[in-house]
Amino acid sequence: MILYEGYLFYVCLTVALIPAIILGILQKPLRNYNLFISLVFILLTLSGNVSQLYSFFGFFIAEAILVQGYLSIRKKYGRDQKLYYIAVFLSILPLILNKSAPLFNENLFGILGISYLTFRTVQMIIEIYDGVITEVPFGEYAGFILFFPALSCGPIDRSRRFHEDWITTYERDEYLNLAGTGVFKILLGIVYKLILAVQFYKVMEFFDGGQWYCVIGYAYMYGFYLFFDFAGYSLMAVGTSYVLGIKTPDNFRKPFIAKDMRDFWERWHISLSYWFRDFIFSRFIMKCVKKKWFNTRLQRASMGFMVNMLIMGMWHGLTLSYVLYGLYHGILLALTEIYQKKSQLYKKYKDKKTYQLLSWFITLQLVMFGFLVFSGKFTELLNLGGY
Repeated sequence: MILYEGYLFYVCLTVALIPAIILGILQKPLRNYNLFISLVFILLTLSGNVSQLYSFFGFFIAEAILVQGYLSIRKKYGRDQKLYYIAVFLSILPLILNKSAPLFNENLFGILGISYLTFRTVQMIIEIYDGVITEVPFGEYAGFILFFPALSCGPIDRSRRFHEDWITTYERDEYLNLAGTGVFKILLGIVYKLILAVQFYKVMEFFDGGQWYCVIGYAYMYGFYLFFDFAGYSLMAVGTSYVLGIKTPDNFRKPFIAKDMRDFWERWHISLSYWFRDFIFSRFIMKCVKKKWFNTRLQRASMGFMVNMLIMGMWHGLTLSYVLYGLYHGILLALTEIYQKKSQLYKKYKDKKTYQLLSWFITLQLVMFGFLVFSGKFTELLNLGGY
């Protein structure tokens, strides 16, 4: 069984949500059922591959030991940077090996949801170091890490936000409103992923050629396909979470109406971009200030965007397309920052409707070209001597 794909999954999901709805209506806690049903879905998903099943739970246990171990170290030794860096490195090492293995024609740590499991673990280690997480009950940790709706492809939740929902027992009316919103999101996600994404994919295949108009058509169709496929999955994940009493954050907010590249990343894969903003970009900026690496705030921000997006591109995979995609968006964000801070034209006309319309149009073209790079089609054309 594959999460959010196939008839079997949707039958199992329907059956699994019925007891949750009953518990919610009866105003009972949902946390124990959430952990139980998450384990059931993980077992169903991995039951056909015993080695992956062992790898998944081995990884989970290792990360749990790491988090609890670092929490104990933090309490004993305080904010020791070396120990903190070691803990962060150990938590991301399996992901690094997983992403770099294809370079050597290997397949290491092919663990279900390894990227998103790692994001959750690293976030907890960072916030333990910051002192905002002081206790990590194992039952709640397992519920957070193993929560199946957002296991394989996000959205990326935060442990402290998850904690508030985990301990909440909803009043009947509050739960019914939450569950109703969840069911709507699930149904809308099905329309996105199983109907609209499929249609855009079919049209995209029609444009699979080397002519200039085919390249443009492919970029647009791939962009819309990617959005409806991923946004559809995210809607279903969020909707399922709602029915289970967990308000997993939304992942998309009308990204194709963005008026500039910063606005785009406030709307596209929001949980990922916010995670990188909080745990990479912001900390890079603080390090720059502390070490006095750059003379101005604008220089720090520009380099921060470059570093942030390059790492994001590499996180998708260590291929030329993904690395170029990260660099491309890093450059665009840096140029946007410079333009908006320095340009008198922007300051004078930014609130004018004509300017906003032109800015939206240019942003859309830049976004679609980025999707062309992300798809691998751009590097394929370059290798063929194409456009």
